[in-house]
Amino acid sequence: MSAEDKVRVLIVDDVAETRENIRKLLQFDANIEVVGASRTGAEGLELSMETQPDVVLMDINMPDMDGITATEAIRKKVPFTQIVILSVQGDSNYMRRAMLAGARDFLTKPIDIDELTAAIHRAGRVARNEKEKLSGVGMSEVSGGTAGGGQLIPGDQGYVVTVFGPKGGIGKTTIATNLAVALRQQGGAVAAVDANLQFGDLSFFFNEQGRTNITDLTPRADELDREIVGEVVIKNEASGVHILAAPMRPEYADAVTGPELASVLRYLSRMYPRVVVDTSALLNELTLAVLDTTDILVLVFTQDIPSIKNVRLFLDLAEGLGMPRDQILLVMNSYDKRRSITPERVRDNFKKDIDVVVPLDERLVVPAMDRGEPFLLRGANTPSGKAVTELANKVNAKLKMMVRSQVEAN
Repeated sequence: MSAEDKVRVLIVDDVAETRENIRKLLQFDANIEVVGASRTGAEGLELSMETQPDVVLMDINMPDMDGITATEAIRKKVPFTQIVILSVQGDSNYMRRAMLAGARDFLTKPIDIDELTAAIHRAGRVARNEKEKLSGVGMSEVSGGTAGGGQLIPGDQGYVVTVFGPKGGIGKTTIATNLAVALRQQGGAVAAVDANLQFGDLSFFFNEQGRTNITDLTPRADELDREIVGEVVIKNEASGVHILAAPMRPEYADAVTGPELASVLRYLSRMYPRVVVDTSALLNELTLAVLDTTDILVLVFTQDIPSIKNVRLFLDLAEGLGMPRDQILLVMNSYDKRRSITPERVRDNFKKDIDVVVPLDERLVVPAMDRGEPFLLRGANTPSGKAVTELANKVNAKLKMMVRSQVEAN
């Protein structure tokens, strides 16, 4: 049986010995793959969103979030995932509450391995059926045939990560392109959207030029479905990233309104766990619409005074635009240590830490741009490649903190 045909299982239990014993028991079934284990309900929710398991084995009694609350949250965020509750309590009240929360099955401890594997396979079949119903089209068709993490994921678990810089010529599109690749390499489907509608060239950084673009979606912004989006996005085979390109001619941008663009981004965030948006350098209607949908803002600048001045002005505006500073990651791009303006001096000026410094590397970045290839594909181990990977790590860390805060608030 191929890896994609196995039932993918996540174990959530606060007792380490129990997690390990279940994992050891399940390894004897060649049709089951354990994709992760967590010790709390909140961690289980985060791992479910990251790994997209078919089945979660959920302990009912845990310290931070009980299994029933976690079941409700997982079923909301990853609708096809099926939950099998494990509990030392066998009374009917627990069972009723678990089923009302969306659990597929309820087993009492100590676990009988035959009973457990049978429950997993039953739940796995339901999960596969749910995936097909939720997708509306074949998964492989929409994802361009990419196996595993490249599939589009139904549900509302996605986040919008916007790359913005209030000055041209700072390498913003290079950062957006390679950040999308880095996030894709870390797992889960990624869409890269070019919201610089007049002169955007994000698709060329992937060496792609399709006949479809964002203007094929915006007129239908309020009635999108997965099949329509699947026909419009460009599937880049080299990186696995799906691209929603800008119009081919500047005048076509006038047909797109801010509300339409925002609706498209919100829909994409229900299809893709991560949506990376490249913007223009102007705070126009379209950029403001993008910022309104943004969960994390990557703010890019370089060592020159005009770039730093504009970022300082934007940071002063950010709160009024509904963008708290803790949702902003600052990136100093093309850093040249021979110049006198250092990250430390800029940090003192902004009164905010510089999160990532991407060093100048013309021998890597410029040839990659000329080839129409994200430099991360060949230069992952270079200083610039490691910096972009660090940025992807920080984006994911911030998103996890957001999830945890939302869980605690609920």
